[in-house]
Amino acid sequence: MYLVEVFLPLNGKASEHYPQVRNELTQLFGGLTAFTQAPAEGFWKGNGGDTERDKIVVVEVMIETVDRDWWRLYRRSLEKRFDQESILVRMTPCDTL
Repeated sequence: MYLVEVFLPLNGKASEHYPQVRNELTQLFGGLTAFTQAPAEGFWKGNGGDTERDKIVVVEVMIETVDRDWWRLYRRSLEKRFDQESILVRMTPCDTL
């Protein structure tokens, strides 16, 4: 079993895309968990050296097998949709207890 976490920005128009992603992942994987109560903040150094930030929401799904090619393509589609240089998608092997 694997836990896949997707870190999505919620700034400006990006927040309009979140419901579609939530619906897509729920349909594809049978459910998801979204950490939305208090959006987290992501910070990074921009091209000009200034610190930039986004409000983010983390959504996660549990999957039994990993299709790395599908996840890479999905991440790229999210980057275009959310107008981001990069969106973090990470996978962690896990055991359910």
